Amino acid sequence: MYSAYEISQYRSAELRRQAEHERLVRETLRGRRAARREAAERTAESDSHTGRPRRHRFLRTA
Repeated sequence: MYSAYEISQYRSAELRRQAEHERLVRETLRGRRAARREAAERTAESDSHTGRPRRHRFLRTA
C-alpha cells in the first residue's frame, strides 16, 4: 500500500494545512477584537463629550 515515508509526508502536509488554518482563524479573531475595541473607544469618546449628564439629577416620583 503506502510506505511509512509517504504516510509521514501526507501527515506532515496535513499538519501544516491545519496550522495555517488555525493561524488564519486567530488573525481574523484578533482583527475583529481590534475593530470592536476601536468602535467602543470612538463611542466612549463621543459620549463622554456631549456635556449632558448620564443620569437624571432628581429621581422620578412614583
